[in-house]
Amino acid sequence: MTITFQLNGEEVALTGISPTATLLDWLREERGLTGTKEGCNEGDCGACTVMVTDGQGAKPLNACILFLPQLHGKSIRTIEGVAGPDGQLHPVQEAMVTHHGSQCGFCTPGFIMSMVTAHKNGALDHDDQLAGNLCRCTGYAPIIRAAETATEAPVPEWIAAEAPLDASEALRGEAPVTPEASQRPTNADELAAAYAARPDATLIAGATDVGLWVTKQLRELDDVIFLDGCDDLKQISKDADGSLRIGAMVDMNRLRDEIALRHPSYGEMLRRFASQQVRAAATIGGNIANGSPIGDNPPALIALGAMLHLRHGDNRRKLPLESFFLDYGKQDRADGEFVEAITLPAQPTGQADNLRVYKLSKRFDQDISAVLGAFNLAVTDGIITDARIAFGGMAGVPKRAGDVEAALIGQNWSLATIAMAQKKFGRDFTPMSDMRASADYRLDAAANMLSRYFADIDEAAASDPLPCHVLEVKG
Repeated sequence: MTITFQLNGEEVALTGISPTATLLDWLREERGLTGTKEGCNEGDCGACTVMVTDGQGAKPLNACILFLPQLHGKSIRTIEGVAGPDGQLHPVQEAMVTHHGSQCGFCTPGFIMSMVTAHKNGALDHDDQLAGNLCRCTGYAPIIRAAETATEAPVPEWIAAEAPLDASEALRGEAPVTPEASQRPTNADELAAAYAARPDATLIAGATDVGLWVTKQLRELDDVIFLDGCDDLKQISKDADGSLRIGAMVDMNRLRDEIALRHPSYGEMLRRFASQQVRAAATIGGNIANGSPIGDNPPALIALGAMLHLRHGDNRRKLPLESFFLDYGKQDRADGEFVEAITLPAQPTGQADNLRVYKLSKRFDQDISAVLGAFNLAVTDGIITDARIAFGGMAGVPKRAGDVEAALIGQNWSLATIAMAQKKFGRDFTPMSDMRASADYRLDAAANMLSRYFADIDEAAASDPLPCHVLEVKG
């Protein structure tokens, strides 16, 4: 496999590389660029953050779980390339010095790369931008002060001019390949042909999950297909009926920007989905296809009545998203079939957005959910006419609360109805106990989320005593 990209302004062409070689290892071992640090090697600490620019702009990404073929045609900046050609410091670097934002310095390159990317993009939500970078020396106050100070300075010319390689230039010198043999298809048709021919291949979208198979599980991936070149899977479109079609390769940051306009609560949950670096790489299709019972997107999408679009060769089918998850580690997906898109139905005319998504985790930022509940009820003239409630972390798959829904539909929108429905959670779910929460805690938390939902939707009820399930703690 041949790939071409820019590294700190210099064009690089690589031939015969391993498809699962990571950018972090290559930078440190082959180029001697050791400023990019290896901390956790799983995309959590941010010490390996680099800035990657493609056709959608500049993104901070974790080099430790970024495979080299994912960089084809793109531009990469590491900490060594942040200063100007004559050695002049970037405003972020100057601000970090002024505000004493570094002590041991191990994490500092990653912080600076996140800040440089945010500075280029004009992002001012500094806490969110830096949530994926961990520091245990200086603490965050001086770093945040540095980020705030740097916003007053213009983007340096050498950073502002950063752009991906021209597609024709990036492909220069690469031997033509058939779609069936391609490891790097350029559209969904080529992907469908390649995957149908090689159904045992591993599909790699953002690599935020598959990357850990290599770095942590030390797995050898014999055959891989990279999806990043399929630009037609990165589109978001609105159909004539008002439904929203989201391509499988849409990353979490783009999804958040789009979904927050329709469903602010869902958008707010996505702010807590992993980190800026992970959201910039992770895709909606990958998050669904891996079938995790604690994936944060499926419960929200199920509550919205989402439809999943699957493709095998030239054959396409669609099904309700909740029907895709069959059992732990098992989905309704045939060999050689892949997720092509997901569709959200239009919001009914005149109906308020009643979707609320609640994420419960030990940390606010960058943490796996103990319980995630998504609630979407329709109330007409004081009567609950429809209910879609789905949870993650409560079963082996993302799952609807069917008995709770049945207890609500047709009943008065009242505290008495909420209290009655809360008793049904034990019939819908038999959660497990693990390091994140006990089974009893999960059941009580789910019931309390229903109380919270009532208060959120009915503001007048917020001042009334709500039915609350409290876990008994025995000393």
